[in-house]
Amino acid sequence: MFVTATDPATAPVGGAELQQVIWLSVAATVVTVVLLVIAWAHRTHRIEWFDRLGRLLGARYGEPGWSTIPTMFVGSSLIVALLGFMWDVSLHAGRGRDAGPLANPAHYLILYGLFALFVAGMSAIVYPRDGERPGVAAVRITRHWYAPVSGIFIAACGLYALIGFPLDDVWHRLFGQDVTLWGPTHLMLIGGAGLSTAGIILLNREAEIAMRQRGRAIPVWLKTIMTSTAFGGLLIGLSVFQAEFDFGIAQFRMVFAPLMIVAAAGITLVAARLYVGPGAALGAAVFFLLMRGIISFVVTDVMGEAHHVFPLYLGSAVIVELLAISRLRRSPLWFGAVAGLLIGTVGLVIEKLWNDQVFQFAWTRDMWAEGLVMAVPVAIASGLCGSLFALGLMGRLPAKNVGRVIVVASVVVLSAAVANGLHATVPKDASASFALTQVGTVDEPAVTAKVTIDDGVIDRDPTWVQITAWQGGGEGVVTDRLRRTGDNSYESTRPVPVGGNWKTLLRVQDGRTLAAVPIYLPADGPLGADELPAETTFTRDFVPEIDILQRERTDDHPAWIWAAANMVVLLCSLAIILGICVSVSRVARRIEESEAAEVGDAATADRAPTLSP
Repeated sequence: MFVTATDPATAPVGGAELQQVIWLSVAATVVTVVLLVIAWAHRTHRIEWFDRLGRLLGARYGEPGWSTIPTMFVGSSLIVALLGFMWDVSLHAGRGRDAGPLANPAHYLILYGLFALFVAGMSAIVYPRDGERPGVAAVRITRHWYAPVSGIFIAACGLYALIGFPLDDVWHRLFGQDVTLWGPTHLMLIGGAGLSTAGIILLNREAEIAMRQRGRAIPVWLKTIMTSTAFGGLLIGLSVFQAEFDFGIAQFRMVFAPLMIVAAAGITLVAARLYVGPGAALGAAVFFLLMRGIISFVVTDVMGEAHHVFPLYLGSAVIVELLAISRLRRSPLWFGAVAGLLIGTVGLVIEKLWNDQVFQFAWTRDMWAEGLVMAVPVAIASGLCGSLFALGLMGRLPAKNVGRVIVVASVVVLSAAVANGLHATVPKDASASFALTQVGTVDEPAVTAKVTIDDGVIDRDPTWVQITAWQGGGEGVVTDRLRRTGDNSYESTRPVPVGGNWKTLLRVQDGRTLAAVPIYLPADGPLGADELPAETTFTRDFVPEIDILQRERTDDHPAWIWAAANMVVLLCSLAIILGICVSVSRVARRIEESEAAEVGDAATADRAPTLSP
């Protein structure tokens, strides 16, 4: 029986109960042992069903089993993991913290998806036997055992994501629960799953080269559909970082929203169009919209959890497709840079029209100058990285130094933009005064508000001034963008709840200012916190938003532990980025060598003497 997270008296604020940790550890150990036994039995020919499964899946077009089995696992696991992830975010946004990994039904889907992802990579590694070289870029493990480099990368992504689960529990024990998508260990979970889609694209490319060497090939139309869909999966994977904005409970400054959109679009759409061909960028965007639409319907309308929306990407896809008509496509790096520039400018204008219609937060003038300074360089860098990915798949990478400069510069540009975006301030000695009117019932109290904010806190065009209520059940997240009635005065446009387990607060973002004032907070036994009532009139000081949105966090630890923990996550993340770079480079160089050898063999055959009759 699942334990809900709606009662703060029963939900822990640190790590999970020891019993849940033990059960998870036992289950993971049993599954791992079973998989190791299957792998050993397959490689020693004690079982043959695994080999027959690979042959059966690839029988029609002659695809190798070391490609078909991982593709099947990744395709299914990512869909399940995406559903579990969006459900999990919805549960936390609508109901609050849970009582542990086994108390949240969404966690089961995420665990299955991530474990299946790891199995996908390992199946690509384990499947080749008897000295078979799986593809031109095979990596030697032992004397008679070779594995596709992309399979090793997929397994690394799966392991990276899986490690995030136990580390998340350790993190909670050290620093309290961070009820935010952007917790460091949470980023490991979604980052590993998201980047694995790049690995499956690379794996299928390795398989395609191996098939061509055997005189077999997948029909062009089928390859186009499959690869465009795979790039759509990559777009989904890179877009999950935006989920807090999707649910209307962003805990970071609005300038991050356009930055994350252009980063995902630049890498994915540019690579898809250059590698696959006409229509691939549009196909990837359409697949993204289809899958995210289905997930949104299931989570919101079927499961009844918090509503969420998602970016459009169609404008950027059209821009990339139109640009590809020009001669610039013959210079892929220039194409990527220009496409990135257009995505970071024209594409964002199109995205704004969509954003302001469906999202909780409009993109106001207050954020545009800084947003463009952050987004445009990241978009150009992402477009260049997308071009490198496509060139690697085609075996046409530029000189090593060029590729290294682009990747390192892209990481530096993204890091600088993120560091700038994370810099937020809270006005000193500033407060807001409230006059609340009760419009709810005794069982479900709700209020409308008139708010007066101290001078100097906001200007004429703030990013947002709103009242947000969340984690109280029901609608999940209630947002009221306040109507301005004077220089420093605002009023509600709808009632907001102020009872039960709802956490209700005034939120203000204006430039670098990111601050909040609590309106109503429930009593929380595990936290030792008393109820903060919503009185008829009151004045309270502004505090950092994180102090209210993440009440469960604790600062009761040495600063070096926090720094060391973040450094570990950062190094793991950089290792994954290095892994995809090394994998793409290895495949590209081997494709170049293979094609050069084929040309040489053909030239030798043409020069070979023939005997006259």
